[in-house]
Amino acid sequence: MKTALAMIFPHRCAGCGAVTETEGLCAPCWADVPFIAGLSCDRCGAPLPGDAAEAPALCDQCLDAPPPWARGRAAARYDGTARKLVLALKHGDRTELAPLLGAWLRQAGDELLDGDTILVPVPLHWTRRLRRGFNQAALLAREVARRSGASVAWEGLVRVRRTPPQGRRSREERAGNVAGAFRADPRWAPVLAGRRVVLVDDVLASGSTMAAAARALSSVGPEEISVLALARVADAP
Repeated sequence: MKTALAMIFPHRCAGCGAVTETEGLCAPCWADVPFIAGLSCDRCGAPLPGDAAEAPALCDQCLDAPPPWARGRAAARYDGTARKLVLALKHGDRTELAPLLGAWLRQAGDELLDGDTILVPVPLHWTRRLRRGFNQAALLAREVARRSGASVAWEGLVRVRRTPPQGRRSREERAGNVAGAFRADPRWAPVLAGRRVVLVDDVLASGSTMAAAARALSSVGPEEISVLALARVADAP
């Protein structure tokens, strides 16, 4: 039956649409995913030169200005097929990509996740959420939770101000753009207090959005805040 169905409805690559034998990516698209597999910054997940055996290590940015969270991981660089899939999920309504991308994110965050971890998706402003129909960070958090046993504080954070896109802004401008954009929902405070929390988002660029979210979340007293992003912009302005 499966063979017959595969002949009628063949699997197609999530990246390019080519016919494949199994679900996921074809070989060329898979080879074009720049997974972060070697040494990376322990705080922000940026890939670093060197061997993974040298971990933990910090990038220059995190040494000069430590972010307001403990540890960070990312699945891939924001390039190649990874960038294509992030944009397809986020702006192309390709919500069927969430299981595949969530599996990558779960693997990348292995050291941060267990059954006691609480995931908090970085929220969209309600107007943007209404227009898009979903929050991509929440879709990813759901998949990570399903694979790790972690729980999700779906509305642990609220975006109280609709911010313009970060776009080509400088690092300083990005930080100012999202300053005060989040607040912790007091209804989730008893759940988050004293717990290890992982912020989840699709892309981590300069870290300004994650930093603003982490500062807001710190008001409810979690034991530790870490961050987990699907894609890392290694050379954000």
